[in-house]
Amino acid sequence: MSDSKDRWDKFGVVLAPLGGLLTAISVATVGFVGTTMIDRQQTASTDARLYSELMSQREQAESTLRKDMLVSVIQSYLAADAGTVDARLLQLELLAYNFHDSLNLKPLFMDLDRQIRVAPGGVDADHVRRLRRVAREIADRQRFALELRGDSFRRMVDLQEVAAEGKAGLALDPATVTVEGKTSNISIRVLRADPASHTVQIRLEVQPDGGGASPDVTRTEFEVGYFDFPMIDSTHLANGQRCAVLLSAFGQDTAELTTVCFPGEYASLKDRPYYDEVVEQLKLRQAR
Repeated sequence: MSDSKDRWDKFGVVLAPLGGLLTAISVATVGFVGTTMIDRQQTASTDARLYSELMSQREQAESTLRKDMLVSVIQSYLAADAGTVDARLLQLELLAYNFHDSLNLKPLFMDLDRQIRVAPGGVDADHVRRLRRVAREIADRQRFALELRGDSFRRMVDLQEVAAEGKAGLALDPATVTVEGKTSNISIRVLRADPASHTVQIRLEVQPDGGGASPDVTRTEFEVGYFDFPMIDSTHLANGQRCAVLLSAFGQDTAELTTVCFPGEYASLKDRPYYDEVVEQLKLRQAR
């Protein structure tokens, strides 16, 4: 019994310093790991803050540049001595390619088209083609972007049939589109076409899937030409979405119309959502 006690006493004498050493090592290890994690978190936080500041400064610089550019080009374009048609075309191109998603440039396109047609030397076909090319490029660029988030379809229009139908107009084949799980039936009737201005007067009807005399049916009538852009010139639907009709081509005997429906948040900056839409979106988010 005495020998066993002596052995345990010897073990205690040997292990006591070892336990203290292990405790010190554990404390040091925990401290080192904790300090390393804190340093990493601080570094990540600093990097994130620096990245945020850099992005904010970049956006502010770009906004300032765009604002200065917009003011300069607009002032030059609207000046009384704005220069030749070529100069105005260049200024309009700068506006169109840089601000097409936030400004309604249709009045400027129509005004310049009128100036080209009443020019003293007669109509310059090159100016007309250049103006329409810019308009179609902008319309196609916007359409491509909206088709990625919405749904679209095309219809050919026989201009001779439109003229033969008279005031009743020509009904095109209806179509069904689905955007964000919402399905709508779309009907288009071409009332008349103007070969001189390359415009088409249409009547648009958009009805939610289900039929019947729904109060959510949207009916509107408008003229569409090369200078209408889908992000700007779109119809506000009852379900909060947008629907735009584009004139893709206008020939001697036929015209092509492209209809694109897309979520309302992808409309232009000037197209603010209605108050009831905001309330409805808040209700949906709370329900989720």
